[in-house]
Amino acid sequence: MSEMAAWVVIISPMRNEAKHLERVIDAMAAQTRPPEEWIVVDDASTDGTREILDRAAGRLPFLRVVSAPTFPMPDRADRLSHAAAPRVFNHGLALASPFTYVGKLDGDIELPPDYFERLLANFRYDPQLGIAGGVVVEQDDGQWRVHGASHLAHVRGALRLYSRECLEAVGGVREVLGWDGIDIVLAHMHGYRTQSFRDMVARHHRPTGTAQGRLKGHVRWGRCQYIQGYPAYWVLARAVKVSAAPPRGLSGLAYIGGYGRAALKRVPRFEEEGYRAHLRGELRGRVKAKLRSRTAGGGDAAVAADGVNGLLT
Repeated sequence: MSEMAAWVVIISPMRNEAKHLERVIDAMAAQTRPPEEWIVVDDASTDGTREILDRAAGRLPFLRVVSAPTFPMPDRADRLSHAAAPRVFNHGLALASPFTYVGKLDGDIELPPDYFERLLANFRYDPQLGIAGGVVVEQDDGQWRVHGASHLAHVRGALRLYSRECLEAVGGVREVLGWDGIDIVLAHMHGYRTQSFRDMVARHHRPTGTAQGRLKGHVRWGRCQYIQGYPAYWVLARAVKVSAAPPRGLSGLAYIGGYGRAALKRVPRFEEEGYRAHLRGELRGRVKAKLRSRTAGGGDAAVAADGVNGLLT
């Protein structure tokens, strides 16, 4: 399908993003291949987000601003743990025109100007590409550094694009914590490739998992890993790396605690025929690849980090 025939819809669930929103809007306005529709769903913001969006809608013909419905939440709930983001995304999706590709963009992600142009080129080149996106850099001691690019088959939920066929095959965006890992596995089960392209670098202006505090973010991540079906051995091994994140040591304990508490409370795990077996098969493959890489003296994480950081210098 030609680029001109493609209809691209981007949906942005937003809540209290005023601090970084102007950068996000300016980056969308500068796209060499803008989307046909950018639907921003304001989720009861109280910091001026809606006012900024309404002003921007006057100069961006493809921007549409709507309000999210009120979703039932427990008192003082961690909204992210209760799947607010995919719920709000799906509300926006229901309002979209028929699309060829649909994506999610968070309100603190500043895209490079050729982001959608290059992403669509990758989809045209590879018909089996189902979910794709760039990688993100975050500020660390005043320097922009790559974050989370070690496993390039995973695509960050904050800046991903789906083909319509892939989204339909995986059953849409599931309204559960961990939705953005679940549909990666489901895409693989249905024969689609997923990829983060490390030469497409976006700036994340708020460190991952800090929207409601760093420790709460790590607890949420552990709970997420339980819901997604990750085995305990994987989480314990991963906790070593998580412990290096601030606050050091406590981050790893919070991550393990989130997983353990979800297990003790018997939080429902995602279930679909073949999903758990496929996930664990992929994990075994990643462990074997990591061991081979270490034997050879290299590593995906080092390669990915060097490649991204090279683009920033």
